[in-house]
Amino acid sequence: MSSNRVPRPVSLQRWTDLTFLHWALPASAVEERLPPGLELDTFDGRAWVGVTPFVMRDARPALVPAVPYLSHFTEVNVRTYVRGPGGLPGLWFYSLECPRLPVVAALRGAGVPYTWARTHTQTSGAHIAYRSRRRDGTGMHAAARIGSPTEQDPLTRFLVERYHAFVWRGRLWRVPVEHRPWPLRAATAHADVAGLFRANHLPEPRSEPLVHFSAGVDVRLGAPRRA
Repeated sequence: MSSNRVPRPVSLQRWTDLTFLHWALPASAVEERLPPGLELDTFDGRAWVGVTPFVMRDARPALVPAVPYLSHFTEVNVRTYVRGPGGLPGLWFYSLECPRLPVVAALRGAGVPYTWARTHTQTSGAHIAYRSRRRDGTGMHAAARIGSPTEQDPLTRFLVERYHAFVWRGRLWRVPVEHRPWPLRAATAHADVAGLFRANHLPEPRSEPLVHFSAGVDVRLGAPRRA
């Protein structure tokens, strides 16, 4: 079970075929992009930014059937790791790419920085590839090779086991998240994410990413709460 319970979810989702791509960046460059009320969370003094492409499946409001077109798509998000009021650990999203305009419009209205982009995932055996491209040409592509199951070390746990997401809508809000711990596999990847980093005013990564893959988890999202 997760470390956070959501007894009355407002949304049910399944996140599948997810590759975690992470880079260590200078803390000062990451921290200046955070809203009031959030503090950068670091591991051994280093800030981390992640790009996480995955396939969203069966996304729907609780008690409502999934609509195939709106509930199934490839998403790509850019995120970092923060602590909110009271030291609560969580996620801050710089951007989220999605090919469904109604989803983008609805969630942008709720303060989540979704952006429309053409996105695609292709799998072949132990290989998986992702692409996204916005209207202005900003995009990313990544190709990963999936390896054997792996245990979480302290850094990996710091990066992937986050059960609150923060959003800014005139003030700081948090969204509670429930899912079982990520089942992870080792992976390697080649990724071109420089455009996404530039679009989010982050320094471009200069090293190979730290990579993990997960087949996925079922997710329960709670109602936004004032942070």
